Amino acid sequence: MPLYMDTHKNVDGLTAEAVIGAHQADLATQERYGVDYKQYWYNEAEGAVYCLVEAPNAEAAIAVHREAHGLVADDIVEVQEGH
Repeated sequence: MPLYMDTHKNVDGLTAEAVIGAHQADLATQERYGVDYKQYWYNEAEGAVYCLVEAPNAEAAIAVHREAHGLVADDIVEVQEGH
């Protein structure tokens, strides 16, 4: 299954707690879309969040974010493992 990295930029009020909550919402929603959110990273000072997700397509990954918490990524790109 393809692997994607999505980027959320300029997230207002970004905190560790907010990122944890959003990730938990993704995990609770992902199965309906055949998606597996693997890992996330964030930079509170920059208001940036990065999510690594295995999904059948980018649209499925976007749908999970939209349903789970409404914070759709600004960018999503397919990545190759090992790169």
